[in-house]
Amino acid sequence: MSDRPPHPDRREPTGRESATVPEPDGPGHHPKPDPQRRNAAYDMFAADVASRALGIELVEAAAGAAVARMRVTGAMVNGHGIAHGGYLFLLADTAFALAGNSHGPVTVAAGGDIIFVRPAREGDLLLAHAAERLRYGRSGIYDVTVTRADGVVIAEFRGRSRVLNGD
Repeated sequence: MSDRPPHPDRREPTGRESATVPEPDGPGHHPKPDPQRRNAAYDMFAADVASRALGIELVEAAAGAAVARMRVTGAMVNGHGIAHGGYLFLLADTAFALAGNSHGPVTVAAGGDIIFVRPAREGDLLLAHAAERLRYGRSGIYDVTVTRADGVVIAEFRGRSRVLNGD
């Protein structure tokens, strides 16, 4: 056990928080990034047909960090009446890709693991907060916390990245 305080993205809600991420204005709405803060992640997301087709939105991308959001739809619910884990993985993987590509060189996943902490349900607005933990050579390690808009943790993801070298 570490003596470090918990990471702020991994805290449990106290009930006093309010969701600070604005609701989308409707299907296909994507927040306009601040041109001063735009980076390669925004260009990558603009070309990411799969993520956008599933309603994933880029909230913010900065150097080594990103936030993406997705509302769980009826089409994403499995036979148990909860969000299918593949959609949760997809949301986390998208935030991981945004954070990893924020530096500029084309970066892809070398691997990823997810731990499902709580179920998500139809109608839940989910946020994926990705943070770079380490870059070394052409490799990197990123952590992503998936929460509901109220801050309750749904899943924890760890991704391993690799910068492409013209391969």
